[in-house]
Amino acid sequence: MAFLFDYRIHEDGMTVDRLLREKWQLGRKLVHELRMDGFAGLENGERVRWNEALEAGTLLTMRLPEGKSEYVPEEGELGIAYEDDHCLVVHKPAGMAVHPNEPGGTGTLMNRVLAESLRDGRPYAEHVHRLDQGTSGLVLIARHPVAKAVFDRMLEEKAVRREYIAETSGNLRRPSGKIDAPIGRDRHHATRRRVSPGGQSAVTHYEVIKEGRRTSLISVELDTGRTHQIRVHLAHLGHPIIGDTLYGGRPAAGGYRLHAGRIAFTHPFTEEPLQIDDPVRPVWLGGSRGES
Repeated sequence: MAFLFDYRIHEDGMTVDRLLREKWQLGRKLVHELRMDGFAGLENGERVRWNEALEAGTLLTMRLPEGKSEYVPEEGELGIAYEDDHCLVVHKPAGMAVHPNEPGGTGTLMNRVLAESLRDGRPYAEHVHRLDQGTSGLVLIARHPVAKAVFDRMLEEKAVRREYIAETSGNLRRPSGKIDAPIGRDRHHATRRRVSPGGQSAVTHYEVIKEGRRTSLISVELDTGRTHQIRVHLAHLGHPIIGDTLYGGRPAAGGYRLHAGRIAFTHPFTEEPLQIDDPVRPVWLGGSRGES
């Protein structure tokens, strides 16, 4: 099966070969498969030559592999913040995993996403990044394999901005800052991470939004996406997230207070700059009762 969509060339002199290799930066195997399938045609139905220089505004009809995801579809409420032919941005409630840990697993965000996709006749849906199970907020989903490859590369190149809000214990000494501290496994605890000289590089930027007597509300952006990164870095500063008892935070009803509230990127297929805010706010940020 193939996924069909129209793509408008945005740059004079662009070729299909350059589009795939340089702009979308697809892997050699995928580029070869697309070339062999003759995936792109002109608006009048003619097949476009691989190295033909095209004018800006030229409309191409593309046939991309549709793909198929192996999650078990499971009906459930799904908050969609944005959707088009290439991607979805959906709200993940706190306490729900992004994906199953084993084949056939259920009860996760991706089970619900695939059920929603199948209702639209789309057998493919894959998450581009993850959130910790206790973190609420936005997750970017690719709707076909080429979109997954492109968004994966954008994430590596920091072209997908993710903004979080956290409530921490105490007041930070500086109103904004950068935490550059490598993160590795904690050998004394199976799931915990810690700042470690031998760990993976990790960079977190923060800015204080509001201060209380013994708490701070801060915005956070990531340069890297290590496991538990925000939680580890804020605890390392001496200001653990409220409710995050794994990293020294004081207990709080409803779990720990970390929310992925915004995703921003330039859409790789439409060139449109997007800033997507989560319409669902957790209770501790003033959301309605029952929202997470």
